[in-house]
Formats: sequence, C-alpha cells, structure tokens
Amino acid sequence: MSEAATRTTSVSHDKYDRLIAAAQKETTIKVAVAHPCDEASLRGVVEATNLRLVDPILVGPVERVQSVAAQSNIDISAIELVNSEHSDDSAAKAVELVTAGKVEALMKGSLHTDELMGGVVSRQSGIRTARRISHCFIMDVPGYSDALIISDAAVNIAPDLDAKVDIVQNAIDLAHAMGLAEVRVAILSAMETVTAKVPSTIEAAALCKMADRGQITGAILDGPLALDNAISLEAAAVKKIASPVAGRANVLVVPDLEAGNMLAKSLSFLANANAAGIVLGARVPIILTSRADSLISRLASCAVAVMVAAARRKSAPAAIR
Repeated sequence: MSEAATRTTSVSHDKYDRLIAAAQKETTIKVAVAHPCDEASLRGVVEATNLRLVDPILVGPVERVQSVAAQSNIDISAIELVNSEHSDDSAAKAVELVTAGKVEALMKGSLHTDELMGGVVSRQSGIRTARRISHCFIMDVPGYSDALIISDAAVNIAPDLDAKVDIVQNAIDLAHAMGLAEVRVAILSAMETVTAKVPSTIEAAALCKMADRGQITGAILDGPLALDNAISLEAAAVKKIASPVAGRANVLVVPDLEAGNMLAKSLSFLANANAAGIVLGARVPIILTSRADSLISRLASCAVAVMVAAARRKSAPAAIR
C-alpha cells in the first residue's frame, strides 16, 4: 500500500464525497489526459470515467500506455488514444485538443508539472487568457467544517499585487463553481496588523480595499490575518478581531508559493487532509495531480473540474460543449 493510501485509510472524505456527488449531476466533460504513463494516473482516469465525471482522451506513447494498462490490469479498451513521441509532445498534443474545441479540460498524467504548463503558456500554441494562471488546492481537512481552498501553492512563486488580484479572483470563482453560498477569503500573513516591515501585510490590506472598490468581486475579504485568526473563532476572539471572515475562512490566499506549499503539505501529512488540485485562468480548467495523491484526491480534482466547466458553460453558452 502506498504512503498516501496508508495516511488516508481511516479518514472520512465526506466533503469530497459531497463534491463528487454534486459533479455527477452535471454533464460529463471531455478531458485530454497528458502522458498517463503510470498506474496511478491511469487508474484515476478510469475510476473518474466509471463515475461518469470525465470522458477522457489519453495522449501519450500508445504502446507505453497500453503496456502500463496491461501490467496494472486496467481496462482502457473503450478509451480514445492519441499517440505522442514523448512527454513534451504529449503536453503539446493535449493542448491542441483544447484549441481544436475537442475537450473542456486538461489533466496531468505522469509528466512533470512544468512540462504540462509549458504547453499551456506557450506563446505560439498555448491556451492563456487575459487572467493570470493560478493554482488552487481544495483541501478536505478532518475537523474543519468546509472544504478549504488554498491559493497559490504551485504556479506563482512570488506573485506581486497585480498577480494576487487574479489569484484571489480565480479562487473566488472556483468557490462559486463549487456551490459555496458565501465565499470568505482570508489574505494570510504572519500577523493581523499592517506594517511596512512585512510587505505581505500591505498587499493584504490593498487587496481588501480593492474588493471594497469592486476590483475584486464575489466574496468577503479580510486581511492581513494570521492562519490561526483565519480558521479559529477562538483565536480571532482572543485577538479581538471582529469580521465575517476571521475564524470562518473557506478560502486562504497565501503570500507566496513557499508558504502555500508548506501549509498544504502540513495539512496533508500532519492532519491527514487530502488535497485536490486545479489550475485556473487558462481557457479550460487543468486537473493537476501529484504522484503522491490518493485516489479520492484524484477523483475530487476531476469533480472540481466538472463543476468549473459547468459554471463556465452556464455563464457562456457558446463555450466548448
């Protein structure tokens, strides 16, 4: 049994179960899976197909994909395959399926994240939009009432204020696509007071004012907030922080990739949380999974993409179907 499976065997996945059930009520989405050349990525795709979440096209070296499937006893006989020469070519051909209007989402297989994202952001053939591309973890944390969105812990290394505006808006749009009735965004720093000595506190305050002025929409923002003040009502009360976000945040925006990565992995490995992952801001949602992800995390990532695609379809009837 894998380490990820060992960590999650006895943990309830009620938040992910609800998310998957909600996604199953939406239309199945066509997904290009880039380079699914290991058992974990293939099994996740097949399980998501069986749950009627996705209708995949597997893009990779066909003989290698078929060999992995045979060795792992995974039936892919009914799934369409597109041949590629290597991982970079897999990424490029998966992106081509988006530009050709044949799929509504991308999914990372066993290639490196930077290989897939290289195809996504290519100036010649990529699928960027005017919105900054960013990543969101959707964490199922035992003991916390809501699914917790954390951004950005995988794409933007040291985002400036302009980038953070898009990071926040992407996370808000995701929360609405997931059906959250009220989106409460905590802009995290090391403290809850604004000081020039800690630049992230100034950016947090600026983001909140931008929300007041309508430059960021669809959520209640507060910040800077330290992590304890963002998720613990008791901690917020001790610090005498009174806001609709403090202690009740369902979106956490971190100062930089390092902070977000450490936060997400701390929750995963110390609190038995599961982490689904998605990239937003491109023409289609991108399902970003890790080799260490459990099967339930992979399925939840697919479910999130289904919800995002459904929200886009409803807001733009002419979108890819």
